[in-house]
Amino acid sequence: MTEHENHGDGAQVNTGTSGESAEAAAIPELVIISGMSGAGRSTAAKCLEDLGWFVVDNLPPALIPTMVDLGARSQGNVARIAVVVDVRGRRFFDNLRESLADLAAKNVKRRVLFLEASDEALVRRFESVRRPHPLQGDGRIVDGIAAERDLLRELRGDADLVIDTSSLNVHELRAKMDAQFAGEEEPELRATVMSFGYKYGLPVDADLVVDCRFLPNPHWVPELRPFTGLNEEVSSYVFNQPGAKEFLDRYAELLQLIAAGYRREGKRYVTIAVGCTGGKHRSVAMSERLAPRLAAEGVETVIVHRDMGRE
Repeated sequence: MTEHENHGDGAQVNTGTSGESAEAAAIPELVIISGMSGAGRSTAAKCLEDLGWFVVDNLPPALIPTMVDLGARSQGNVARIAVVVDVRGRRFFDNLRESLADLAAKNVKRRVLFLEASDEALVRRFESVRRPHPLQGDGRIVDGIAAERDLLRELRGDADLVIDTSSLNVHELRAKMDAQFAGEEEPELRATVMSFGYKYGLPVDADLVVDCRFLPNPHWVPELRPFTGLNEEVSSYVFNQPGAKEFLDRYAELLQLIAAGYRREGKRYVTIAVGCTGGKHRSVAMSERLAPRLAAEGVETVIVHRDMGRE
């Protein structure tokens, strides 16, 4: 379970000059977890807790700077803090923006993780647990979801990392969290290479989109149709087509330039969506070849096949 902490308003930071340098060095790393209700905030928080983060659930935003101050005075015992902030606090955004500005003024290293999901996925999850949406009031679940999206729009736009959990199970979400937050030293850039099918819609968290539909579709080859891009027969078929290998080489070179720019701009996370018609053959094969190219350039990479198996 995540830990619940209540702190009084009297908590203050010693601003004496004798301890300023030591305190600055001890300022903990901060992750703010937010996003849509039902999108997996609790799972994400539990993942960070398992990775050794000190997790506080539903902390009022006005107390976030106080939580960081207390961590700074813990003599290194609380080096990484994750705070779950969501609509259970109702008018929490009135204080959240002020708290974020306060953290920036103190040079706190903070990141905002936003959990996203489609309306269909959220409705299905709320109906499966037979619980109302926290903002639906006397309306329907979809009314609560719409109200929450409107409330969270600005925070989503400012988020450092957006994870769309619409088609992820708990284990896949944990794998993505581990890839993003595990390890003592944070790599310069992390990438998710995600195959998808256009007929199921574009991934909402994609930074870059690659279209593989210019290649012949193995779906129309009877002996290949039952397989996926993970099978050598399908992969060989795809990369024996004219332009396939050249496309992979050229796009990998382009990603080197983009990755260098992202590093200069301080962007630490990128999602590269690789699409074909159904997300089963061409996009899967291309993703499996593209990810190792990124890893060879020092980009920590995780592969997700969003739509494989949906047919």
